[in-house]
Amino acid sequence: MSYDLSSAKPIRMMWIGAAALALGACGTAPPLRVMACDAAPPAAVVHSADGREASARLSVLTYNLEGLGWPARKGRARELREIGERLNAARMDRSGADIILFQEMFSGAAKRAVAASGYPAIAPGPRRTTRAFVRGTDPMAGSAKPLKGELGIKLLGGGLAIASRFPIVESAAAAYGRRACAGFDCLSNKGVMLARIAVPGVPTPVDVYNTHMNARRASRVSDQRNGEAHARQAEIASAFIAATENVAVPLIFGGDFNMRHAEGRWAEFSAHHPLTLVHEHCVDPGSGCDVRMSWDGDAPWMDTQDLQFFANGEQLAVRPIRVEAVFDGGASGPRLSDHDGFMVTYELRWPAGMTAATPAC
Repeated sequence: MSYDLSSAKPIRMMWIGAAALALGACGTAPPLRVMACDAAPPAAVVHSADGREASARLSVLTYNLEGLGWPARKGRARELREIGERLNAARMDRSGADIILFQEMFSGAAKRAVAASGYPAIAPGPRRTTRAFVRGTDPMAGSAKPLKGELGIKLLGGGLAIASRFPIVESAAAAYGRRACAGFDCLSNKGVMLARIAVPGVPTPVDVYNTHMNARRASRVSDQRNGEAHARQAEIASAFIAATENVAVPLIFGGDFNMRHAEGRWAEFSAHHPLTLVHEHCVDPGSGCDVRMSWDGDAPWMDTQDLQFFANGEQLAVRPIRVEAVFDGGASGPRLSDHDGFMVTYELRWPAGMTAATPAC
């Protein structure tokens, strides 16, 4: 009996690499912190000149840490440590975001960086064993690609976390599942998560969602296959939001959507998510949004993976009033990841004297 060693070697090396990747991540637990409501700093509430409205500001940063472990990445410990230190310093001097949406928090060094940011409330996203939100779906079209990571098992969690300087009063997470992923993305349990955040002085909480969707070229499978996975994820994320959101409160949805220069992905995503895109709102000169970053062309959202969307609540309105890049090699700090951070400052507005039907905390 003979064996084809030319095919056995790549399979063996893939398993060795996958095992190393999993072992490098599992030694450090995802950070989890619970903050007491009475420990939270109050928001700076401002009243309109006529006294009829009140408002407060809330800043949200979405940041892909490039926190993959070996063999996908190596030598990232120093940069990740600096990310944690810089986020902590910015939090302490109040120049940092109120809320951070992290992606690619896979390696132990990445998890330690999130913890080192010092935020008093942290919720992790899907774990390695988190079940798919939608089950019983049909298999992906075509045959599975085991040599490209489609092994039918998850070696890593979803790499998501939300950190907040205000209390996270509720959280939830869901995985996209093995029938909504393609290529090497299938090695991690990617998904979507919610953190319901109570801001002292604001009469309702804010629902904040975070995701990291299927890659294109990095998945190492065809655009048709990774595009189908992305479309399924867009539909699942929409179903998760519909099942968990509180329509009375504002909604913010951010993350790494992997839709740069991909019109087909945009069309599929937009069919399921009738939310307002921050870039599209702020590119309008009449929006009153202070754009502090370089945008090229009429559709700058097509040039980035890192996005935020928003929607008003029935009781509170939300709108972006400033956008900026951080850790982009400029004044905000060196580029420490293969992604810049994207920070949006929102204005929350509500009728003065409004009280919540139920306390947020």
